[in-house]
Parts: sequence; structure tokens; C-alpha cells
Amino acid sequence: MTDQTTSDDASVASSPATYCGFVALIGAPNAGKSTLLNALVGAKVAIVTHKVQTTRSRITGIAMEGDTQLVFIDTPGIFQPRRRLDRAMVSAAWRGAEDAETVVLIVDARKGLTDDVSRIIDGLRAGGGKAILALNKIDTVKRDMLLALSQELFETGVFSDVFMISALTGDGVADLKAHLAEMAPAGPFMYPEDQVADITMRMLAAEVTREKVYLRLHDELPYAITVETEKWEERKDGSVRIEQVIHVQRDSQKGMVIGKGGAMLKTLGSMAREELEAMLECRVHLFLHVRVTERWAEDRGRYSDMGLDYVD
Repeated sequence: MTDQTTSDDASVASSPATYCGFVALIGAPNAGKSTLLNALVGAKVAIVTHKVQTTRSRITGIAMEGDTQLVFIDTPGIFQPRRRLDRAMVSAAWRGAEDAETVVLIVDARKGLTDDVSRIIDGLRAGGGKAILALNKIDTVKRDMLLALSQELFETGVFSDVFMISALTGDGVADLKAHLAEMAPAGPFMYPEDQVADITMRMLAAEVTREKVYLRLHDELPYAITVETEKWEERKDGSVRIEQVIHVQRDSQKGMVIGKGGAMLKTLGSMAREELEAMLECRVHLFLHVRVTERWAEDRGRYSDMGLDYVD
């Protein structure tokens, strides 16, 4: 008697194999992690400013590369923490690295082997795993300096591969993405193929407004603000009404955000609304309020909203 292949078996055998890999993007503050995440995903899912430490929570970006789904975890920058919020962000970054199958350490090629980078390498070494080194901002550094830095970092023994990239221009990003896809294990996709982020629209909208505050007030306002989307209403005409609160810690900061005659708040609202309309592909009615919340950085609920642990 010969073996017969059932129709179900044949269907399974003929179905294409899929792969899914989790990749953590870690690095010192302002190394270019969020810019790289957006480049890998092909859409803006993380805020980008020239200010350090603007990523506070773990943001998940999702990208397709052929028959492979790559789930990227953009973590806060790892540095020597001083405040409770600092400690929570650093803890989230290391947790993201632990949860991923592959770790990519992004290093700013202009700054090289800084104290923060050395601490991260020590942490990777203690964990016993290998990481991929992505030397970023190569368009700003001479080739001989890049090669010397690459050799110095590779000799630490914690890297399996080195990629030289510019997240801003896209140089080398496709090669890195292809390599990450090759490393992904076989498995089903974790998200729909057209999804680019695992973040609620309420949180993404708050991040968009927070980015605009940093971009416009980077010289005047310290990292003492957070943005909360309080209301989200989808209207019958297809538009969205969004109410947000910009929390500051002092009255003087409130004045900076509002500006003379409300001019700054109006500008921030216009900038955020324009980007949100492009993202949502609909009309957005955005209403911004500024509130003094002196101890917002000590509120356990806000840590939970940002996906952070309340670290003592």
C-alpha cells in the first residue's frame, strides 16, 4: 500500500514559509535610534529631534522584508540615570534588549566610544550575547576615522557584525534590514502586514505634539513636559476632534509654552495638526491646553501610560 498525501497535508506543504524576528534598537541618547526606526519601517512611528533623550517609552515599529516580518523595539537611550524617570527609561531599554532575539547597538560615529557606549558594551558583555553594531551618521565622518572606530568597537568582542549607516540619508539601511531578515527565525507574522506600529493613535498623537514642543522650545524649555491625549472623538463627517494637555512643572514653563498672546501655543497646535492630518488622512480639530502639574514625573499612572515601570 502506497502512502497518500491528504489535501490538507498538500495545502500545508505548498504554503509559503514565513519568518518573524524581534529586534531591539539600543544606544546612547541621540545616537539616531528613532531616525533609524522610521527609516527601517518606512513611516514615521517615533519622534525625532536633535535633543537627547526624547524617546521615553518602548515604541514598536513593524516592517516587512519579503516573507519576513521584523518587529523593531525602539528603546530610550541608555545613560547614567539620575532621576526616577531616567531610571525607568534605562530599565525599559535593557528590558527591550532582553525581550528581543537580535540586538542592534547604534553608535554615533561622530562621538565614538563614549562613557555611555562603554557602559552599554559592558552590559551586553555581562549578558553574554552578541549584538550587531550599526555605526550611524557616517556621512559626517571621514572614512579612515570610521574604519579605526569600527575596529576599536569590534575588538570589544560583543559584536557579530558591523554595518556603517546613515539613518538620515538611508545609506546602508537596506543592507542592515536585509541582514536582520536573514537572521529571523521561521514563524507566523505577529501583526497584519500593513501595520507599521504597535502604539495607540492617542499615544502617537501625544508624541507628535511633544515633538513639536521640543522643536520650538528646545532652548527655553527643559525636559519637564509631557503631553497627554485626554479626548479623542471621531465625527460623522470623517474628521477627528482631539483634546490634549501639555503638562509642565512650573508657571514660568506654562508661560513659555503659551507664548505672548497665545502665539506659541497656536504655532504648536498648527504644526501638530498638520502632521496628524497627514498621518490620519482626515481633517483634525486639535485643541491644546497647558496645565501646571508639578509632580507629573512622580505619578505612577503616567509611567504606566508610557509603558515604563515605576522604578524606586
